[in-house]
Amino acid sequence: MANQTFDAGVQDYKLSYWTPDYVPLDSDLLACFKIVPQEGVPRDEAAAAVAAESSTGTWTTVWTDLLTDIEFYKGRAYRIEDVPGDKEAFYAFIAYPLDLFEEGSVVNVLTSLVGNVFGFKAIRSLRLEDIRFPLAYIKTCIGPPSGIQVERDKINKYGRPLLGCTIKPKLGLSAKNYGRAVYECLRGGLDFTKDDENVNSQPFMRWQNRFEFVAEAVHKATEETGETKGHYLNVTAPDSEQMIERAEFAKELGMPIIMHDFLTAGFSANTALAKWCRKNGVLLHIHRAMHAVIDRHPRHGIHFRVLAKCLRLSGGDHLHTGTVVGKLEGDRQSTLGFVDQLREAFVPEDRSRGVFFDQDWGSLPGVFAVASGGIHVWHMPALVSIFGDDSVLQFGGGTQGHPWGNAAGAAANRVALEACVKARNEGRDLEREAGDILREAAQHSPELAIALETWKEIKFEFDTVDKLDTAG
Repeated sequence: MANQTFDAGVQDYKLSYWTPDYVPLDSDLLACFKIVPQEGVPRDEAAAAVAAESSTGTWTTVWTDLLTDIEFYKGRAYRIEDVPGDKEAFYAFIAYPLDLFEEGSVVNVLTSLVGNVFGFKAIRSLRLEDIRFPLAYIKTCIGPPSGIQVERDKINKYGRPLLGCTIKPKLGLSAKNYGRAVYECLRGGLDFTKDDENVNSQPFMRWQNRFEFVAEAVHKATEETGETKGHYLNVTAPDSEQMIERAEFAKELGMPIIMHDFLTAGFSANTALAKWCRKNGVLLHIHRAMHAVIDRHPRHGIHFRVLAKCLRLSGGDHLHTGTVVGKLEGDRQSTLGFVDQLREAFVPEDRSRGVFFDQDWGSLPGVFAVASGGIHVWHMPALVSIFGDDSVLQFGGGTQGHPWGNAAGAAANRVALEACVKARNEGRDLEREAGDILREAAQHSPELAIALETWKEIKFEFDTVDKLDTAG
């Protein structure tokens, strides 16, 4: 009976929102959903219902449809495909007219595409796999405040990945001791250090005090090494006014880069901060705290490639992407697919990397991919091979867990990185010759030799939960 009721209410969807003969326009925003309908609900009706509910439709025909041009404004489900290896799910491709979305508002796009429709009873589970943003829409978005090339010019570092480190323990250090840890890492050879995502302004370390001691450490390390150094000061705050206040103080202290938790703080706050950073010449590092709540389940939520695209539009110069080889979830091909979305000017459709649409980014600047989470020196060859030069390889325990301290851990990271870049440039196979490359470098670096011995047995070999959809 329930299915009969649904069928009766969805006939208009089926007739007008399911349009398999529709050819998408260049100006359309395209979306790919993975849908598992309730038992008895046909695929075309489920796809049509998603298209309607995420655009102009409701559960029945309404007389006010006659007061507007529904044919112009409605979303159209135009293609259905099987999901390889999943007999219950299917892909639905939906085209949305550009006029449905406010210019430059990632907030509005997501409110439409992943709003009420995810609670639709006729759908057992729903996942937004990919979005194709039309170039006309991209041109309305601010994008990264600086971008890869401008950042390299500002910090005068070329031809290699950048090195970062998250200060540990995450919580509990006093501001002065925190600054000491920052200084040791930076003087040892790192380019950046970082607040962890949950460091804001707690009783043990108020934000003003942390900013002051960190600034002292950054300036001292810069002067001693002759290299530009930075620390990602987390300006995420309870409200946007305090966020900007913290950003302003970081600028007053002469800090080159700040940090934001873009998902927990929200896209409105993130875009406001990106605009401030562009106006004030400050780099913006983005942490993805909360992402796995949204993107890890293979049948429900939003794939991270969509969140990465949205971040590039909303604004950020760095974005955490996982590591593939570290402690966090990450399929290699899928990771490469969304790393391309962060950095390239044009990304072609490539199902082997989970890319469902051609994506033209126009002249929007690129975003550094940040590999972070459970990595150490033994991972360095794979990291350089996977992520390339336009990345930040960001350690935590893999720097500060060194038996000789933070500076020695940083020195081990820097020697390992430069050895891998040199070997790559010589044409060597980094991943196949990883052990030889690192051991050769360790002959001239006692810090690296100790690091290799310390972490030789540490591995994170678990099955990936969110894999690419493949038959078998």
